[in-house]
Amino acid sequence: MKRLDDLLDDVRVLERTNDNNPEITALGYDSRSIAEGNCFFAVTGTASDGHNYITAAIDRGAVAIVCERMPEVQNEGVAYILVEDSNIAMAAMAAAFYDHPSEELKLVGVTGTNGKTTTATLLYDMFMAMGYTAGLISTVVYRVGTRSIHSTHTTPDAIRLNAMMREMVDAGCDYCFMEVSSHAAAQHRIEALHFTGALFTNLTHDHLDYHGTYKEYIRAKKSFFDTLGRDAWAVTNIDDRNGEVMVQNCVAQVRRLSLRSMADYRTKIIEMQTDGMLLSIDGQEVWVKFTGRFNAYNLTTVYAAATLLGVDKLEVLTTLSRLVPVSGRFETITAANGTMAVVDYAHTPDALENVIETIEEVRKSEQRLLVVVGCGGDRDRTKRPEMAAIAVRYASMAIFTSDNPRTENPEAILDDMIAGCNDRRNYLRISDRREAIRTAVALSHPGDIILIAGKGHEDYQIIGTEKHHFDDREEVRNAFATIDKR
Repeated sequence: MKRLDDLLDDVRVLERTNDNNPEITALGYDSRSIAEGNCFFAVTGTASDGHNYITAAIDRGAVAIVCERMPEVQNEGVAYILVEDSNIAMAAMAAAFYDHPSEELKLVGVTGTNGKTTTATLLYDMFMAMGYTAGLISTVVYRVGTRSIHSTHTTPDAIRLNAMMREMVDAGCDYCFMEVSSHAAAQHRIEALHFTGALFTNLTHDHLDYHGTYKEYIRAKKSFFDTLGRDAWAVTNIDDRNGEVMVQNCVAQVRRLSLRSMADYRTKIIEMQTDGMLLSIDGQEVWVKFTGRFNAYNLTTVYAAATLLGVDKLEVLTTLSRLVPVSGRFETITAANGTMAVVDYAHTPDALENVIETIEEVRKSEQRLLVVVGCGGDRDRTKRPEMAAIAVRYASMAIFTSDNPRTENPEAILDDMIAGCNDRRNYLRISDRREAIRTAVALSHPGDIILIAGKGHEDYQIIGTEKHHFDDREEVRNAFATIDKR
């Protein structure tokens, strides 16, 4: 618990009523979770306005209110704090409430459209394998040392972020590796964190439903690097056209990586197979259990971060050679007749093309490629025809299906996708995802490759507003079991 005044040192307070200094037992922005002695943050969100729930929060025991608009009626005995942005204030107060845990960790953030989860997870796996204790904040799972916590957001809110990092410090963690989403940057969830390092993977088409324009999406990503201190370092991928944009005016120590040109960290792909690659990283050859150019970028980013954190280069490469792919990222499942399914989280045009191009590099001429792919509902509609166009350009047969349709009509989503097919006819539309996977397996010949894209590690499907159990990996194994019995 902390006194309110102790939480306001780094907050720009525009106005304060009731000069009482209550003891704060917890912080919250959801009025339903508020309890006696809590501080409530009235946050203006995309779906609702927290200012409408100030009374409900007080009724549940809130003793302090942080808001962007003072309520007309104020309760005696409740402290009201007027600020310009409740999210920024929440980040600063959360850091203070938990005694600034990020300053006690070597915190590394990973941002970009694709590769965030793989890069953050491999860094966590690497440092744990080398005997350190580390934390992980990712799309798939949160980890405090060896303890797993259910992941709700790629980057959680500022309160939960600081609470988890305090747990990490108390559990003896030396490092924390976290994904930094564009939403988190735009909503100031990472505002008061102290980063040791920042990593940029790439930037492609995504989340325009939230940011509105590609320019705003870039601005959100770049804002992460703009807030780094002089004692931090930043690694950027200069093969991406926005790689240099990210580090413009960045005061941190900037390092660059590339697979194409001279850079601080240079990697070459010497050999690529379905089960791994031979890479030359910084002039040293290493065999890794990953395949694809996109994974070569991810592994180079991991290598750069680990060496900047002070680990010996040879130890980093040795550990890299032992690491295994992240769940749902180019995860392969093979049937008895040699047909191989690749389950991948690719849900953007660039990610889908990267995965398909990787398959193309290892696919033999007699092997056909079948692609099962869908697009999420209530999300960026502009990428739907792009995704479909990529699928039909490469696949012998593409099957368009549901991803997480949410509150949209699945057939309307498929209509948007098919608009990108032009005159091509090498596709089917099957909105039922289970049936789509079964159909792909039924249409496959022995030895073919089936890409099932979009959901990867997810073990659910969101239909309407409800989650239903659904796992692409389970479905393809069940379908393979059927053909294995033939």
